Amino acid sequence: MAREMGDREDQSKRGGGFRAIGAALPRLATPVLGKRGLGEAQLLLHWEAIVGAELAEDARPERLSFPKGERSRGTLRLRVTPAAAPTVQHDAPLIIERINAFLGYPAVARLSLVQAPPASPRARPAAPRPLRPEERKALAERVAPVGNEELRAALERLGAAVLRAEDA
Repeated sequence: MAREMGDREDQSKRGGGFRAIGAALPRLATPVLGKRGLGEAQLLLHWEAIVGAELAEDARPERLSFPKGERSRGTLRLRVTPAAAPTVQHDAPLIIERINAFLGYPAVARLSLVQAPPASPRARPAAPRPLRPEERKALAERVAPVGNEELRAALERLGAAVLRAEDA
């Protein structure tokens, strides 16, 4: 027991134990994104949450550059589809405000738009195939003995996903 307590204390001192992968992602992504001139990894990682899903499909950040010796009032270069460019230009003050509010400091002072097709079209996941009647019946029979209704429903969803994955 004393040995376990000592091990836990050692882990907490070293930073061991379980950690969310999301907590480590910015630290890992920043060096890679910094080479592209996008040192604010959070900006790219949370782009859709910052500007909304509709705009995120039409505009992607490419580079964030700052005046020499500063880390604020920079220019964010966006790759924008030609059809969305007028809308993005019109909404630029709002987009800049959202970015700066997200980052917590005035990182962006202006946007520079590059009209080009989207860098990588987002593939929409295919709709899952419906279960065949015999699969649905067999699955319902397997989870029927479970007393808790919420657990039974969760197991049924899991079973359906597994059956669909077996065909893939």
